[in-house]
Amino acid sequence: MSNRLQGKVALVTAAGQGIGRAIAEAFANEGGKVIATDVAEDKVRDLAAAKRIKLDVRTQDNVDAVAKTVGNEFGALDILVNCAGYVHNGSILECGDRDWDFSFDLNVKSMHRTIKAFLPGMLEKKSGSIVNISSAVSSIRGVPNRYVYGATKAAVIGLTKAIAADFIKQGIRCNAICPGTIESPSLEERIATLSKQTGRSLQDVQQSFIDRQPMGRLGTAQEVAALAVFLASDEASYITGQPHLVDGGMAL
Repeated sequence: MSNRLQGKVALVTAAGQGIGRAIAEAFANEGGKVIATDVAEDKVRDLAAAKRIKLDVRTQDNVDAVAKTVGNEFGALDILVNCAGYVHNGSILECGDRDWDFSFDLNVKSMHRTIKAFLPGMLEKKSGSIVNISSAVSSIRGVPNRYVYGATKAAVIGLTKAIAADFIKQGIRCNAICPGTIESPSLEERIATLSKQTGRSLQDVQQSFIDRQPMGRLGTAQEVAALAVFLASDEASYITGQPHLVDGGMAL
């Protein structure tokens, strides 16, 4: 532990598993005061965090209530990490209005809600780092059967750049992390679903995900978390408004 986030207050959404959990753990290991949130409160109970709390990022009232609670207990955030997301499988022909609306609500509008709730406190202290989880599958690269997912993650990059541009002179930095294919419970669920839908073996489906990574392996949540620590820390004080790939060469 090098205490790169010593004394900093960080809130992480979707901290119950996968990338969100790895980021929450990495922040705590670096001395940060971590507020670990998830819509499934039981998933964060065993996390070593300053506070564990239920947060439904799709509900504005809940976001506002959590922001008030956190503000009263910890003051303004130093770091906000937006990890909540959903991967829809299919082309435009498999994407109904409900799929579109749900994907944009969870993947994009949730970030609008949390940033709008926590940004005023950051502005008061003239300091803050916001890290949004986007994807290599976005405006950076298109892949088959990720129609609305790619559209939402492209929107996250646009949102990130807009926040960075609006508040760059007020001490706020906002960056996006764009992972490739990462080992996670979410990926395991997608592999299982695709296996059932296609009749292919789990091993065959998993290998198809591995094969699209030029490095020949899946990434780990900890590798994404290492980048999040850097972007959240003062080491990245001259970096804002950028999508940062951690993708094993997927976007080459």
